[in-house]
Amino acid sequence: MTWSWLEVTHETRYDYAALVSPALHLAHLMPLADAAQQVVSSVLTVDPAPDERHDETDVFGNRRSSFAVIVPHRRLTVRATSVVGVAPRFARLQADAGPAWDSVVPRLRYVARAPFEPAVEFTLPSPRVPRLEVLRAWAQPSFPPGRPVAAGALDLMHRLHAEFRYDGNATLVDTPLAESFARRRGVCQDFAHLLAGALRMLGLPARYVSGYLLTTPAAGQPALVGADASHAWVQVWAPDTAGVPADGWLDLDPTNDLVPATDHVRLAVGRDYADVAPLRGVIRGGGAHALAVGVHTRRIADPAAPALVTQNDPTDGTGVAVALAGQEPSR
Repeated sequence: MTWSWLEVTHETRYDYAALVSPALHLAHLMPLADAAQQVVSSVLTVDPAPDERHDETDVFGNRRSSFAVIVPHRRLTVRATSVVGVAPRFARLQADAGPAWDSVVPRLRYVARAPFEPAVEFTLPSPRVPRLEVLRAWAQPSFPPGRPVAAGALDLMHRLHAEFRYDGNATLVDTPLAESFARRRGVCQDFAHLLAGALRMLGLPARYVSGYLLTTPAAGQPALVGADASHAWVQVWAPDTAGVPADGWLDLDPTNDLVPATDHVRLAVGRDYADVAPLRGVIRGGGAHALAVGVHTRRIADPAAPALVTQNDPTDGTGVAVALAGQEPSR
């Protein structure tokens, strides 16, 4: 297996007009680790240093860290630095060599005493991806009867890329999905929600993926949209498809109209952005605040004798705080 090695630095800074105490935060900032993504190192630092920090694995298998900063402060800086090896998981994808989408959907319906399929959870609506009939109508032409799941999903991704415009000023982190669809423009978060919502309306499981995109393109390749920010894309469940891992999940990046190879680093998977926001939390005090985010991804040489890490490292927060800290968007 050929590996591409990437270093990712992600720094988030909050500057407050008044003192904050306490600050309680949740971060998904440590990459996933599996057979196709090796984590050599991943370090999360917080300034001021947290009074409490807890690392755990969430229900979707992501590592997250919750931390509390009690000392009064006017600035909070969270920095994650990771070195990750990425292998091309879909180099042998044969989209037409898989089950028909309309044969997969019945497998996910409830039948008494039948085996449970965990992917069914990702056919259901979620807080940021509600059921919208307009999405079903929009998706249907890509899925005529008998078409393989992967082939239909790829066609729908191509259509989204052609019909929608990337516009960093068109939406906010909490813009409703119906509004994003009507505007036909947005950012990677919107496009991932739209593709996931359309697939779910047909009864197909779709997961939201948060992660990073290589900032500097390979020689001779065009620059990819989404650089210098966290990125988002989708996984569709295409079981028994040639070239798709045994778990059945196929990654699709509608923002760049491609199947991710070795330029994408996966941070976390969930139902939508709300499950895997890079950093969010609650604070008391602060008044007005300014949010600054800097992300840099670069290719590096193969680390010498890598000591593999198989867990991530994010953050959480609950308590008596009375104000929401700004949520960091995926662009």
